[in-house]
Amino acid sequence: MATIPDKPTLDGIEARWAERWETDGVYRFDRTAERGQVFAIDTPPPTVSGSIHMGTVFGYTQFDSVARYQRMRGKSVFFPIGWDDNGLATERRVQNYYGVRCDPTQPFQADFTPPFRGDTPPSRAGKDHHEIPISRRNFIDLCEELTAIDEAVFEELFRRLGMSFDWSLLYTTVGERSRRTSQLAFLHNLDRGEAYSADAPTVWDVDDRTAVAQAEIEDRERPGAYHLIAFQSADGDVLIDTTRPELIVSCVALVAHPDDERYQPAFGSTARTPLFGVEVPIVAHPLAQPDKGTGIAMVCTFGDTTDVTWWRELNLPTRSVIGRDGRLTSSTPTWLETDDARAAYEPVAGRTVKQAQTAMVEALRESGDLRGDPRPITHPVKFYERGSRPLEMVTSRQWYIRNGGRDVDRRDALLARGKELAWYPTTCVIVTKTGSRD
Repeated sequence: MATIPDKPTLDGIEARWAERWETDGVYRFDRTAERGQVFAIDTPPPTVSGSIHMGTVFGYTQFDSVARYQRMRGKSVFFPIGWDDNGLATERRVQNYYGVRCDPTQPFQADFTPPFRGDTPPSRAGKDHHEIPISRRNFIDLCEELTAIDEAVFEELFRRLGMSFDWSLLYTTVGERSRRTSQLAFLHNLDRGEAYSADAPTVWDVDDRTAVAQAEIEDRERPGAYHLIAFQSADGDVLIDTTRPELIVSCVALVAHPDDERYQPAFGSTARTPLFGVEVPIVAHPLAQPDKGTGIAMVCTFGDTTDVTWWRELNLPTRSVIGRDGRLTSSTPTWLETDDARAAYEPVAGRTVKQAQTAMVEALRESGDLRGDPRPITHPVKFYERGSRPLEMVTSRQWYIRNGGRDVDRRDALLARGKELAWYPTTCVIVTKTGSRD
């Protein structure tokens, strides 16, 4: 017969009930349920980065509320949970936690012990500490070790909160099943002719040595300067304003707006780059801004994402000089055909972007192609959200999946499949950061 304790307490009640729910399978998905009785939640996996934000927890409680409501309606609820431990956040956490960095040129060490293991973070080890380069395999081992620790902490927190996930459906984005699934899907794309390889630009962080997704990019106001530079054409000098004179060597075109009367007579003609004498076409494109600078811009491969758009839509050549280390290539570019052009490249070869810019400005000043002094400005520059140096655009051999951008039949087929989706609710209100509604 149950008795009432002298001093009632809630101590241990969360763990006891969590264990009971798991043992009884209260939130298990019934795989025998008919399709019409299933309510599936495509739960986005939280990023495993050492700690979880209260706002993230709040978001998942909203999912949980929907799951509980649907169960009360008699639905069999498919409510999985997973961990997103595949990406830059994991790499950075491993670097900071263990005091190491991945270097594929290093040999594997079977008995490797990292200099730190969280007890004395590298950030408190003194300014003289430098991350130790280790092999790719050693680095992956540390990634798997630390994510297992972090995931256990995340799981304990979610269980303590009483989230009604079906823990038997737990997955990880670097798990064997996830890897095999993505690899198999890619092989199917390749077999159907939907995958292709090409040299293309990538948004790159030169410190972390990694590609950066659009969602990880932020604009930061930074000081810069406009440089008024003269390109030579048959009809005289064409003046352009640029904040990146070090990229003149990779210029592939000059572009102006098609309605800009100042440059309409020049469309279809060419100009030569200062110092290097490379002939580039003068073309029209609606993204050019007549009220910015002199109204005509140089297209370089690649200074920013607009250059990428112009390069792709105008079918321009690729002349990339910035490497993954953030330095201009040490070898002389093949498109510099004269001795003078090759000699003009020597002062910037192997230099960092900032060093190359300083050297290029000095060379342009001496040649007379820099008109006036650089004009200081403050402008938005793209950074990786956790980075300390501006992002660069580097080229590499990449795989792509055809999405219908240049194939009308494929595009129509994808749009048709999209129209088969039923959205609930059919209308919604979007509140932007400024508070406006659409």
